[in-house]
Amino acid sequence: MPTKVNLASKPFSNRSLPWAVTALVILVSLVSLVLIVRANGKTRARASVVQNELNNLVQQEQQLRKQAQEVKNSLTPDQLQTLAAAHTLIDRKRFSWSRLFSDLELALPGNVRVKSIAVREVATRGDTTLAELKLTVVAKSPEIVTGMIAEMDRAGIFKAQLQSQTIQRGRGESGSEYELNVVYQPRAGAPVDTVASGSGSGAELRKGGGL
Repeated sequence: MPTKVNLASKPFSNRSLPWAVTALVILVSLVSLVLIVRANGKTRARASVVQNELNNLVQQEQQLRKQAQEVKNSLTPDQLQTLAAAHTLIDRKRFSWSRLFSDLELALPGNVRVKSIAVREVATRGDTTLAELKLTVVAKSPEIVTGMIAEMDRAGIFKAQLQSQTIQRGRGESGSEYELNVVYQPRAGAPVDTVASGSGSGAELRKGGGL
């Protein structure tokens, strides 16, 4: 006669399964913890190496600054002046004056006449060479000059500021003279050459012709 089991009074239970699941969870947690600890250790080691390299670079920079200051202090006023002049000469030789005139010709509208250009200063900032110009132009109205300045700023090569306006009063002349301060920054990749007429800070380029 078959034996009948009443599951309501004697439910089936597997006591080993919960322990096995618990052991598996604990094992996975331990492995994850070990991996996390190792990753943190590697990260800290890399951070320590980077920090040491940064400290070494800072120390080297401080030493170089100190050496440069010592050399500067050892120079006489005449030697310092000669050094500054040498830096200025190097900056000027790195500047392309023919590129300046070409860019300026493209930037100016046809109804604006250039009366004079005076190069005040040339300086190098990093890999970029800048020139500060004094530009005098002749135009019939302030609106023309204002539009020209806006277009120059938009192109990104010239940054111009209007300094003064002088009405022309000579026979047969009309319009006004406008004096502008202009900062010229050639685009990257511009050729480097030197025009003899532009090698001095007071070099001027004059264009004739009417409006």
